Amino acid sequence: MSIVKTIFGGLLVIACTAGGAIAQSYSNAPPPPPTSVCGNCGVVTSIRYVEQKGQSSGVGAIAGGVLGGVIGNQLGSGRGNTVATIAGAGVGAYAGNEVEKNRKKTSYYVVNIRFDNGRTRSLTQATVPAVRQGDRVKILDGNRIALLAN
Repeated sequence: MSIVKTIFGGLLVIACTAGGAIAQSYSNAPPPPPTSVCGNCGVVTSIRYVEQKGQSSGVGAIAGGVLGGVIGNQLGSGRGNTVATIAGAGVGAYAGNEVEKNRKKTSYYVVNIRFDNGRTRSLTQATVPAVRQGDRVKILDGNRIALLAN
């Protein structure tokens, strides 16, 4: 009987030890703390192309007005000539002003980013961005956008 007790006691110890190991592997221990949050990381929410006309200095309007007046003066005679000169000067001034604005226009891309911490920021770039809407990015040096692996 003593051998049976010894074997039974040994089995009980083995069972308790194995059960303890199983219980430990399924414990309710808290998960490890998250890795540090990237303060400059976020998602591209939109990309917009912007074309802005330049400012007119008036030189284009004056040059266009003079040229339009000269051309208008070549048309008709008498009162028709006067009307053509005035109309040519007006149309020429408008056209010259628009030409000057178009020559000085600028175009750029605005990339809007929502950061992991909830804040948003818009960056402008002169060239087509290498990212698309929905891409995960990181801001480098305050104004460069780097694509992150998803």
